[in-house]
Amino acid sequence: MNDSQNHDELVSTVFDIIRTIKDPEKPETLEELEVVREEDVQVALSEDGTFLLNILFTPTVPHCSLATLIGLCMRVKIEKNLPHKHKLDILIKEGTHETEREINKQLNDKERVAAAMENPNLEDLVNQCISEDDY
Repeated sequence: MNDSQNHDELVSTVFDIIRTIKDPEKPETLEELEVVREEDVQVALSEDGTFLLNILFTPTVPHCSLATLIGLCMRVKIEKNLPHKHKLDILIKEGTHETEREINKQLNDKERVAAAMENPNLEDLVNQCISEDDY
């Protein structure tokens, strides 16, 4: 298998992990709501063999109050399901949310993510969204 096939396969794998996450307020998945799309998953390989993952997502509305939670769900599900050594950046697609810069900063700050996941209510909510019982 060549590098291009490996790359495409990893993009598909990452997209498959996040596409079935349920929206916190709606019965649909992030893929069904077009919050995530496969073409917005980018993968590169660093010199040390670490996969560099960059995922863009589009909240359903520019003032979506749950955009941070959606990004957190993606981060947690990828961390639980991707065995490869990787560095992950999750970002709101530019121009699609009123506070995208602040949310992007939160989603990619390891300490803030860890602190958020120490909240049992938030952890339960994330686990409900990433559960695949219905699939």
